[in-house]
Amino acid sequence: MTQLEKYNKVFVDTLEINNEDLEGLKYQDIPAWDSVGHMTLIAALEDAFAIMMDTEDIIDLSSYEKGKEILEERYDVEF
Repeated sequence: MTQLEKYNKVFVDTLEINNEDLEGLKYQDIPAWDSVGHMTLIAALEDAFAIMMDTEDIIDLSSYEKGKEILEERYDVEF
């Protein structure tokens, strides 16, 4: 499984959406991505990539695309 596939799987499984819904997805665009869903998503990302995200990064992760950017720039995850 590639890093991108792993990333996508976290979003799909946690938010119970389809792969087709990922592009352009933003925080609170769907009911599942509320504050509780956000923390569940963060925990799943931390588990999947064996990282511990900083509070600033948790707050900044406001979209599917921004999440990839944060993981690449701050946690050396290559997509």
